[in-house]
Amino acid sequence: MLGRAARGTGRLLLQSSWRPEPRAWLAPAPKRCSSSLPMNTVVLFVPQQEAWVVERMGRFHRILEPGLNFLIPLLDRIRYVQSLKEIVINVPEQSAVTLDNVTLQIDGVLYLRIIDPYKASYGVEDPEYAVTQLAQTTMRSELGKISLDKVFRERESLNACIVDAINQASDYWGIRCLRYEIKDIHVPPRVKESMQMQVEAERRKRATVLESEGTRESAINVAEGQKQAQILASEAEKAEQINKAAGEASAMLAKAKAKAEAIRLLADALTQQNGNSAASLAVAEQYVSAFSKLAKDSNTILLPSNTGDVTSMVTQALGIYGALTKPHAAKSPEVTPPALEVPKCPPTELPEVDQVNSS
Repeated sequence: MLGRAARGTGRLLLQSSWRPEPRAWLAPAPKRCSSSLPMNTVVLFVPQQEAWVVERMGRFHRILEPGLNFLIPLLDRIRYVQSLKEIVINVPEQSAVTLDNVTLQIDGVLYLRIIDPYKASYGVEDPEYAVTQLAQTTMRSELGKISLDKVFRERESLNACIVDAINQASDYWGIRCLRYEIKDIHVPPRVKESMQMQVEAERRKRATVLESEGTRESAINVAEGQKQAQILASEAEKAEQINKAAGEASAMLAKAKAKAEAIRLLADALTQQNGNSAASLAVAEQYVSAFSKLAKDSNTILLPSNTGDVTSMVTQALGIYGALTKPHAAKSPEVTPPALEVPKCPPTELPEVDQVNSS
């Protein structure tokens, strides 16, 4: 009975003392890809891209090159093993405040390589931890110099500034930082909403500007088209007027030439025998026909007092013709009929109705 009670009590104590280990919320820090410290076996083979730091009696002696090496037992000891490959280190997520007081959560990746194994072994206790802390502090200080909008646009310049700052400090540690890359940038929810609203407003503004530019270009194109149309229309009208004027000038010239030819022929005809008699007859006929057309053009006409006397009208027409031909009488050998003197009667203005009655 006592034995069973003791075993039960011991089992309870073991169960009460055992607790599950808490899980780590953060991923463990990656370790460098390097072999463990080897023992001095006199004959050693050093792998490629590794540097073994040897101490003799507690003091630095030399660095073993890759390949075959010999050490003295008990005196020589391999103290550090440094990997010369490029090392990738995850920089844990950290908070940083920008120039416009926005808190960001940023993590990154660091690429470095050991250049001097001696400095990496004796210059700093833990080179990876030192470089990681330096990268975090440098990132925080560089983010404090720029605003939130420039963080997304100037990631390359930000990475370059962090690499330069790390190289200046890690030169004494025998480590050279090759590059630094920002993986994720976490923005607070409210700031993210504001950024989305800003992006939407910017896109609406861009759409409005593009629409206004399209309207302006359309109006300019329409105005240019109207201008060209008016210019072409004016040029066409100008050409039409020029052609019309040229046609009228040609027609007038042709009429003048025809009239001149007719006058020349008439003059030739008048110089022939009995030409004046024929001209007198033609003038008398035209004079009589002119009186018959007076009432057709207007209501008010001027008539001589003896309109019904056709003989006197013909005599008057022949007198007018004779007066016009007097200058040519001396040159012409033909005998012209004497001009009849017709008494001049003052013209009287009669309306159309009186003319009809008198006729």
